Amino acid sequence: MQRSISILLTFLLFNLSTAQTKFGNPEVDPFQVQKNFTDWSAYQNKNIMLSRDFVALDVLSKEISKESFLDQLANGNFIPIRLKSENSIYYYKLFKIQPNSDTSIKATINQIGFDALKNYKMEGTAFPKFSFKDLNGNEVSNETMKGKIIVIKCWYIHCTPCIKEFPQVNRLVEEYKDRKDILFVSLAEDSPEQLKVFLARKPLSYAVIPDMKIYMNETLDLNAFPTHFIINKEGLIAKVLPNFESLEVALAKESKL
Repeated sequence: MQRSISILLTFLLFNLSTAQTKFGNPEVDPFQVQKNFTDWSAYQNKNIMLSRDFVALDVLSKEISKESFLDQLANGNFIPIRLKSENSIYYYKLFKIQPNSDTSIKATINQIGFDALKNYKMEGTAFPKFSFKDLNGNEVSNETMKGKIIVIKCWYIHCTPCIKEFPQVNRLVEEYKDRKDILFVSLAEDSPEQLKVFLARKPLSYAVIPDMKIYMNETLDLNAFPTHFIINKEGLIAKVLPNFESLEVALAKESKL
């Protein structure tokens, strides 16, 4: 009995010391949300966007760099939780993964953190030189796109998440159709013949460049698809993004600069 009371007090003290911060309270109970993989995954996918700009907090609610935050997600034993805020700033805080949580949560968080950290480190670097022709024979290169914002989607025909977001990215192209300074290009692994047959059934509004498997794997060092790049007018990588939702947010911001 005494042991049970001691454990309960420890839990309550930990909860009080970590849940409430000067930045706001967690928007969900950090302990309840990690009780099973399904609940945690639903929360993570809907509420946490590691590619966005946010204030990063460690387990003691101390501000840390975004790079340190992502590194701890990639290599530590933490989940990110968003804090409630009355302003438009996003606050993400690290919480310890509990010993009785599904081990898949830690494994998935580590992978998500690894990918997010890798993408973050690419920001501000020059996009590798390229010169290719799209399916219509148009030259697509750093030079032909100089001084413009370039949105690049990396994908392949048999990538289900890549294809699932076609309607969304097509709407994005339509939304920015009057912006002559924004160009949409896609790099695809597949051959011209395969792409022409596939795109006849599932149209993509981006310019499509075929046979990009080696370039994406070796030059861009990609290991996850889809991956989206936003390149600014100076030819530097502004954002590297894992899905349409994060792309939409990042492009809205970049387009106003």
